[in-house]
Amino acid sequence: MTSFYTKINTPDWVKNAVFYQIFPDRFARSVPTHENWLLDVPLEDWNNPPTFHGYKGGNLWGVIENLDYLQYLGINAIYLNPIFASASNHRYHTLDYYQVDPLLGGEEAFTSLLKAAHNRSIKIVLDGTFNHASRGFYFFNDVIENGQNSPWLDWFKIQGWPLSPYDESLPANYDSWNGIRALPELNTNNPTVREYIMRVAEYWIELGADGWRLDSADYIKTPGFWQEFRERIKAINPEAYIVGEIPLYASEWLDGTQFDGVSSLPFLNATTAFVVGDRQVKGHFAEYAPPPPADAAKYGEEINQLLQLYPWEIQLTQLNGINNHDTARLIDVAGGDRPSLYLATLLLFTFPGAPCIYYGDEVGLNGGYDPECRKGFPDKKQWDQDILEYHRQLIKLRLSHPALRIGEYHTLYAQGQVYIFARRLETEILLIAVNAGNEIAMASIQPSWQNQLKQTLFTYHSSQENWTKEAEFINFKLPPRSGLIIG
Repeated sequence: MTSFYTKINTPDWVKNAVFYQIFPDRFARSVPTHENWLLDVPLEDWNNPPTFHGYKGGNLWGVIENLDYLQYLGINAIYLNPIFASASNHRYHTLDYYQVDPLLGGEEAFTSLLKAAHNRSIKIVLDGTFNHASRGFYFFNDVIENGQNSPWLDWFKIQGWPLSPYDESLPANYDSWNGIRALPELNTNNPTVREYIMRVAEYWIELGADGWRLDSADYIKTPGFWQEFRERIKAINPEAYIVGEIPLYASEWLDGTQFDGVSSLPFLNATTAFVVGDRQVKGHFAEYAPPPPADAAKYGEEINQLLQLYPWEIQLTQLNGINNHDTARLIDVAGGDRPSLYLATLLLFTFPGAPCIYYGDEVGLNGGYDPECRKGFPDKKQWDQDILEYHRQLIKLRLSHPALRIGEYHTLYAQGQVYIFARRLETEILLIAVNAGNEIAMASIQPSWQNQLKQTLFTYHSSQENWTKEAEFINFKLPPRSGLIIG
């Protein structure tokens, strides 16, 4: 084995994690007595459709109140969208990296959340936006006020004068993320900016956060930046999780010196094309057309290409999901087709890497393009209990079988709309079969270990009767739109 592989070390807890992504403004709201001033803040009605700029007032106190629910679901890690002071409901416009947004409950709520979560063995991963800040960020505001006399001039990528952070009819004269004036880019080539970001990242890990999800990580091109970030974070907590948002393929960041994993789209795209197929009424993004349907052979090809891209130690700490805060929810992409949600979820929880549930998916919350995908978490009377129990049982199964978390992945059959694979760890073997088609499908495989399979562990629209053993063969008769797990 080459030195390239031996130097890779990723957090063991992530390999056994089931993540829950929380968009703080929309998950839950609670106001302690000593925070009564929050009751007087004007907010959008929780149950009305979300808007781009409106606040619904979800906060970290609300997350604390729902930790028992998350524990009941089987969650052992939470990924929080940004929590720092910001002039936006999504808080990717950072005003102050050292202050938890007062509307979320401030640092008191955050430290209380850390304590309550850690008491339940639930990890907390924060979302850091270090490529860009807000035009209200103190250092940028100083540049706006003092122009070329500002001591913070070189903290940003100024192209000319005067700056125009608000008037769209004039040139902005500074670089901003995707040309959005509200998001001036930080000059990470400046050593003082770099040191500032490193200290921010260290501060929250020292306070007790369990890792960083790094927004728009591929936009930071400064040589050595992410290597230094990793070294300094791991020096504080070697088990801290560092996961970058990289839209597609990320080999250059996954060499063991930068990120432990990435949150990306290849698994989401391949799984959607296979299980949703021609039922797609929209792409996950407004600017994308629905991808062409994929049969099982195409799905197997794409999944195995993905699994060969990175070292296995990295594959086990990827952050995988079937949608997130930037995408239309899968149930909407599929035009309301429930089997698409069920089958995609089954494939998510049997795939290498840490599965991540986007808040509300587990109770059937729908939502189209931003801001619709950021609805308020529904009242309990609106929960789809069948979808909730489906998630709960899959999580329980994953947590009870190491092979589903860290076992090898072997594609065994990929024809028509039937995809069959195994997860194998030493003597434990689990077999997963999915029929994404509309017709009953027959399949037969001949593994050398077929006698080790004893019973059906989990089913969706199928049963123990849908597979049989005959001599050295396992034969399947799979109902339409069905899946099962055998162990």
